[in-house]
Amino acid sequence: MNDSKHVRHSLDPGRATRLAHETLEIEAAAVLGLRARLDADFTRAAELMLNLTGRVVVMGMGKSGHIGRKMAATLASTGTPAMFVHPAEASHGDLGMITASDLLLAISNSGESEELTAILPVLKRQGVPLIAMTGNPASTLGRHADLVLNTAVEKEACPLNLAPTASTTAQLALGDALAVALLDARGFKAEDFARSHPGGTLGRKLLTHVSDVMRSGEAAVPSVAPDAGFSAIMREMSAKGLGATAIVDPERRVLGIFTDGDLRRLLEKGVDVRQGCARDFMHPNPITVRQDALAVEAADLMEARRITSVLVVDEQGRLCGALNSNDLMRAKVI
Repeated sequence: MNDSKHVRHSLDPGRATRLAHETLEIEAAAVLGLRARLDADFTRAAELMLNLTGRVVVMGMGKSGHIGRKMAATLASTGTPAMFVHPAEASHGDLGMITASDLLLAISNSGESEELTAILPVLKRQGVPLIAMTGNPASTLGRHADLVLNTAVEKEACPLNLAPTASTTAQLALGDALAVALLDARGFKAEDFARSHPGGTLGRKLLTHVSDVMRSGEAAVPSVAPDAGFSAIMREMSAKGLGATAIVDPERRVLGIFTDGDLRRLLEKGVDVRQGCARDFMHPNPITVRQDALAVEAADLMEARRITSVLVVDEQGRLCGALNSNDLMRAKVI
C-alpha cells in the first residue's frame, strides 16, 4: 500500500514559471474586470457604510471567510468600525452580536453558502441592511441583498478551475476599493491611521512627541550661565553625559550651546580655554526643537543639520529638555 506522505515529487522549473505567469495574468484580469462593473451599487454601498451608526459586519465561509477577516480588519483600521462574524457560529448564538444599526457585508462567490443563506431571514427581520459580494447576482444571496457587488470572474487561476484563486483576489481588491473610498470620504489622515496602530512603526513616528522621549529636569539637562568658567562647563557636560551644554539666561531662555566638538576645535587652534567663560565659547542662537513637536521631526532636523543632539524649548523659548539620537533610537523613532 502506497503512503502518499513518502512519495517524492519533482518540480519542472519551466512549467512552474509558466503556471506562475498564467496565474498572475488571470488574477490581474479578474481585478481589472471589476472596473467595468463598478456601478451605482458600489457608491450606494460606500454611502451606507459611511453613514452607518453601527458596524460593518463581514461574513464569509471558507476562503471567502479568510478574505472577509482581512476586509473587516482593513475597514476598521481606516476609520470604518467593522468586525468579522463567522456564519456557522452566527447560527449558534453569535447573531446576538448584530443589531439593527449594523450592516451586513456577506461574501460568497457562489452566493449559495448554506451557512450564510440560513441566517438571512433572521437578519432581514431585524432590518439589517445586506450588501452581497458575490460572483452570482442571481443566487439566493444576491436575491436577498439590498445591494449587490458583482465579483464574477471568467475563470479561476487554478488549472482545475476549482480552488478559489482569481475569485478571492477579486473579492479582496473590491474590499480594498471600498475601504479606500471610505477613508477618503472621511478625510482620514496618516495621524488617524497611526492612532489605530500605536504599536507599529508608523504609530511611533506619528504619535510620539519630543516631550515623550526627551531628557528633562535639572539633573539630566546640562545648562550653565553665560559667565560660567571653563571648569564649570566641563563639570556640567561630564555630569549630564550629553556631550554638550546649553547656555541660558536667568529665565532659562537659550542663549547658546557648547559641545565636545567646539572644545576640540578650540584646543586644535591653541586657545587657552581656561581664561574664558561660556559666553566667549558658545555658539549663539543654537538649533532647538519645541517640546510639542513630533519626535520624528526632531530626528529629521538632526539628520538634516548633521548633529547628534538638540536642545528642547517650551513655547517661550525656555530650556525644558534635551534630546540625542540614542534617545530616539531607544524610543524606536529611528
